[in-house]
Amino acid sequence: MHIRKYDFNYGRRALMEKVAKGAFAAGVLSPLWPIVAKGDNLAKAYPDELVSIEAYTKGKIKPGDIVNADNVEAVKDLLDPIAYQQVKTMGRHINIVAPTTDITKMFNYDFLQATLRNKGKAHFDDTGNVVYEDGGPWRGGTPFPDPKDAKEALTNITLSWGRHDYSLYAIRDWDIQPSGEEAYQYDFVWAELNTTARTDGQVFQGMKDLLRLQSVWFTKPQDTAGTAFLSQWYYDQRKFPELYGYLPAFKRVRQFPTNQRFEPLVPGITFFLSDAWSSGDPMLTWGNFKTIGRQPMLGAISGNWQGSRPNWEKARHGGGKGKTFIDTYMELIPEVIVLEAEPTGYPRAPVSKKRVWIDVRNNMYVASVTYDRRGEVWKSFETGSGQFVDGAAVFKDNSGHPAWSWTYVMVHDIQSNRMSILSHVHQVTGGYTTTFNMDGDVVNKYMTSQAMQRLGSV
Repeated sequence: MHIRKYDFNYGRRALMEKVAKGAFAAGVLSPLWPIVAKGDNLAKAYPDELVSIEAYTKGKIKPGDIVNADNVEAVKDLLDPIAYQQVKTMGRHINIVAPTTDITKMFNYDFLQATLRNKGKAHFDDTGNVVYEDGGPWRGGTPFPDPKDAKEALTNITLSWGRHDYSLYAIRDWDIQPSGEEAYQYDFVWAELNTTARTDGQVFQGMKDLLRLQSVWFTKPQDTAGTAFLSQWYYDQRKFPELYGYLPAFKRVRQFPTNQRFEPLVPGITFFLSDAWSSGDPMLTWGNFKTIGRQPMLGAISGNWQGSRPNWEKARHGGGKGKTFIDTYMELIPEVIVLEAEPTGYPRAPVSKKRVWIDVRNNMYVASVTYDRRGEVWKSFETGSGQFVDGAAVFKDNSGHPAWSWTYVMVHDIQSNRMSILSHVHQVTGGYTTTFNMDGDVVNKYMTSQAMQRLGSV
């Protein structure tokens, strides 16, 4: 006879009790981060029901199965509300894979090393900003590996979105109408450079007052090509970024107002700058942070880089024309923090709050949902991530190790039933290719007002 040490609901009860008691250390059977530091199996921190989808669903779902409308009720509480509706009513299906138990597959190498090296050295100063133990800018990695509240959890994402000191992403976007037809298809490039909070612990070119430079420019179709935006983030998270844009029709760079962050950059797209990484605005321009729960969840954190496919493009399915959803692979995450925040610095924001689900193992968001000013569910922002390894195909970053990054984003406006699919591809129109390696003077190439005009004139 096999005697279970813990009853079936032990893990879920323990997660709920954490929130009630204000406890914050990740893990149930033992603290998670000592296991991470030893490079041990992450599953040791949780009971079976939180690491095995088969145990959690009492055999209804197992790795290798596909979640669809017929069986989605078995995992309804493991999905955000919009993802559930996508599967239940719109023909989406989700491939279930075995859980990731190796922490090195949930980070890029340099960021994990910086996290381990700097653990316990972050705190908030009198202004509410994160500083290193010497009072200077944060020196890289996750500042709060065991976040004790919602503010710390969101900070972990905000300080370094892509977790590389420099990233240039080639992105192919499809914007889907309610009918399922494609309304728009864009190619664009997204570049981000951290000047502080870097994994190398340095301040880039003396820019200690800045956190990051981030730019985006469109290369397809012809009538949109050349549209470009530049966002200059201050390290002080109370300050709004400087936002500049180049519109080819006007042939000049202009500065945009702060509330432009809640509007689409180009026609048809449901993605706003505010949505980026579920933390697209400076942390202290949002407020009323609160942790509303801890729970298991399904998330796309491995197996979603299709490097063996042409241009890394993934197959699509569902919706009216079989094009609305990217094929996704999800696994059971044993513990996510569920938090909410409100846009306190934006009195005219069309958003009343956002809810974010964050995997405690690598402190990266899995999904987020925004609510309109009436408090109704508005948009979901679901992201796939993982190592860039697909069988024999491996894409490496500047450390020489397999790259880790986002692989896809689906932004679903459930009220208008419009979907934007952002696929992280190898190359887009214009010859730009994804890279995590510095290529010369990227600031002057991609991240100044003059660069915006030059890119837009090509």
